[in-house]
Amino acid sequence: MSVYDKIKQLGITLPPVATPAAAYVPFVRTGNLVFISGQIAKKDGKAWVGQLGKTMQTEEGKQAARAIAIDLMGTLQAALGGDLNKVKRIVKVMSLVNSTPDFTEQHLVTNGASELLGEVFGEKGKHARSAFGVAQIPMGACVEIELIAEI
Repeated sequence: MSVYDKIKQLGITLPPVATPAAAYVPFVRTGNLVFISGQIAKKDGKAWVGQLGKTMQTEEGKQAARAIAIDLMGTLQAALGGDLNKVKRIVKVMSLVNSTPDFTEQHLVTNGASELLGEVFGEKGKHARSAFGVAQIPMGACVEIELIAEI
Protein backbone atom coordinates (compact mmCIF):
# COMPACT_ATOMS: atom_id res chain seq x y z
CA MET A 1 0.00 0.00 0.00
CA SER A 2 1.39 3.42 -0.95
CA VAL A 3 1.77 6.20 1.56
CA TYR A 4 -1.11 8.04 -0.07
CA ASP A 5 -3.39 5.00 0.01
CA LYS A 6 -2.75 4.73 3.75
CA ILE A 7 -3.36 8.45 4.29
CA LYS A 8 -6.64 8.19 2.39
CA GLN A 9 -7.64 5.05 4.32
CA LEU A 10 -7.06 6.92 7.59
CA GLY A 11 -9.21 9.81 6.39
CA ILE A 12 -6.35 12.31 6.62
CA THR A 13 -6.06 15.46 4.55
CA LEU A 14 -2.57 16.91 4.55
CA PRO A 15 -2.46 20.65 5.16
CA PRO A 16 -0.31 23.14 3.26
CA VAL A 17 2.93 24.33 4.80
CA ALA A 18 2.27 26.62 7.77
CA THR A 19 3.71 30.13 7.67
CA PRO A 20 6.54 30.41 10.21
CA ALA A 21 5.68 32.42 13.31
CA ALA A 22 9.23 33.75 13.74
CA ALA A 23 12.61 34.04 11.97
CA TYR A 24 13.02 30.53 10.54
CA VAL A 25 12.05 28.40 7.55
CA PRO A 26 9.59 25.49 7.69
CA PHE A 27 12.17 22.99 6.45
CA VAL A 28 15.75 22.63 5.28
CA ARG A 29 16.80 20.02 2.79
CA THR A 30 20.49 19.13 2.80
CA GLY A 31 22.00 16.10 1.11
CA ASN A 32 19.61 13.19 1.63
CA LEU A 33 18.03 14.64 4.78
CA VAL A 34 15.07 16.94 5.36
CA PHE A 35 14.83 18.76 8.69
CA ILE A 36 11.29 19.89 9.51
CA SER A 37 11.12 22.79 11.98
CA GLY A 38 9.20 22.28 15.19
CA GLN A 39 5.46 22.60 14.76
CA ILE A 40 3.04 23.30 17.57
CA ALA A 41 -0.23 21.52 18.14
CA LYS A 42 -3.24 23.29 16.65
CA LYS A 43 -6.93 22.88 17.29
CA ASP A 44 -9.53 24.68 15.19
CA GLY A 45 -6.75 26.62 13.46
CA LYS A 46 -5.30 28.06 16.67
CA ALA A 47 -2.60 26.96 19.10
CA TRP A 48 -3.80 23.95 21.13
CA VAL A 49 -3.16 25.52 24.51
CA GLY A 50 -2.66 23.48 27.65
CA GLN A 51 -0.26 21.99 30.13
CA LEU A 52 -0.03 18.24 30.65
CA GLY A 53 -0.54 17.33 34.27
CA LYS A 54 -2.49 20.52 34.96
CA THR A 55 -5.14 21.32 32.32
CA MET A 56 -4.69 18.28 30.06
CA GLN A 57 -4.46 14.54 30.46
CA THR A 58 -2.15 12.18 28.56
CA GLU A 59 -4.79 11.03 26.05
CA GLU A 60 -5.59 14.58 24.93
CA GLY A 61 -1.87 15.32 24.62
CA LYS A 62 -1.52 12.19 22.49
CA GLN A 63 -4.27 13.50 20.18
CA ALA A 64 -2.41 16.81 19.91
CA ALA A 65 0.81 14.99 18.99
CA ARG A 66 -1.06 13.02 16.31
CA ALA A 67 -2.39 16.31 14.88
CA ILE A 68 1.16 17.63 14.72
CA ALA A 69 2.28 14.50 12.82
CA ILE A 70 -0.32 15.33 10.16
CA ASP A 71 1.05 18.88 9.89
CA LEU A 72 4.62 17.54 9.74
CA MET A 73 3.66 15.22 6.87
CA GLY A 74 2.14 18.18 5.02
CA THR A 75 5.38 20.12 5.38
CA LEU A 76 7.45 17.08 4.43
CA GLN A 77 5.32 16.63 1.32
CA ALA A 78 6.05 20.24 0.31
CA ALA A 79 9.76 19.75 0.97
CA LEU A 80 9.74 16.76 -1.37
CA GLY A 81 8.00 18.52 -4.22
CA GLY A 82 4.66 16.93 -3.45
CA ASP A 83 5.68 13.27 -3.17
CA LEU A 84 5.87 11.54 0.23
CA ASN A 85 6.76 8.30 -1.56
CA LYS A 86 10.31 9.72 -1.79
CA VAL A 87 10.74 9.17 1.97
CA LYS A 88 13.25 6.40 2.63
CA ARG A 89 12.99 6.69 6.40
CA ILE A 90 11.66 8.85 9.19
CA VAL A 91 14.95 9.19 11.04
CA LYS A 92 14.16 11.11 14.21
CA VAL A 93 11.35 12.82 16.05
CA MET A 94 11.91 15.28 18.89
CA SER A 95 8.93 16.19 21.04
CA LEU A 96 8.55 18.97 23.58
CA VAL A 97 5.62 18.55 25.94
CA ASN A 98 4.39 21.53 27.96
CA SER A 99 4.05 19.82 31.32
CA THR A 100 4.14 20.25 35.07
CA PRO A 101 7.30 19.20 36.92
CA ASP A 102 5.63 16.04 38.21
CA PHE A 103 4.16 14.89 34.85
CA THR A 104 6.14 11.87 33.63
CA GLU A 105 4.22 10.64 30.57
CA GLN A 106 5.84 12.76 27.84
CA HIS A 107 6.76 9.53 26.04
CA LEU A 108 3.11 8.44 25.96
CA VAL A 109 1.99 11.84 24.64
CA THR A 110 4.60 11.62 21.87
CA ASN A 111 3.30 8.19 20.89
CA GLY A 112 0.44 10.04 19.18
CA ALA A 113 2.88 11.22 16.51
CA SER A 114 5.09 8.14 16.45
CA GLU A 115 2.21 5.71 16.05
CA LEU A 116 0.70 7.67 13.16
CA LEU A 117 4.04 7.91 11.36
CA GLY A 118 4.39 4.14 11.76
CA GLU A 119 0.89 3.58 10.37
CA VAL A 120 1.49 5.77 7.34
CA PHE A 121 5.08 4.83 6.48
CA GLY A 122 5.23 1.26 7.81
CA GLU A 123 8.80 0.10 8.50
CA LYS A 124 10.10 3.38 7.04
CA GLY A 125 8.21 5.20 9.79
CA LYS A 126 10.10 3.60 12.68
CA HIS A 127 12.36 6.28 14.08
CA ALA A 128 14.69 7.35 16.86
CA ARG A 129 13.01 9.72 19.28
CA SER A 130 13.35 12.08 22.21
CA ALA A 131 10.48 13.37 24.35
CA PHE A 132 11.04 16.17 26.83
CA GLY A 133 8.92 17.93 29.41
CA VAL A 134 9.31 21.69 29.20
CA ALA A 135 8.02 24.63 31.23
CA GLN A 136 6.46 26.43 28.26
CA ILE A 137 6.05 26.30 24.47
CA PRO A 138 5.38 29.31 22.20
CA MET A 139 1.78 30.57 22.35
CA GLY A 140 1.10 28.26 25.30
CA ALA A 141 0.82 25.22 23.02
CA CYS A 142 0.70 21.83 24.71
CA VAL A 143 3.12 20.03 22.37
CA GLU A 144 5.75 20.91 19.75
CA ILE A 145 7.42 18.32 17.51
CA GLU A 146 10.19 18.42 14.92
CA LEU A 147 11.18 15.70 12.47
CA ILE A 148 14.14 14.53 10.40
CA ALA A 149 13.56 12.37 7.32
CA GLU A 150 15.87 10.61 4.86
CA ILE A 151 15.05 10.89 1.17
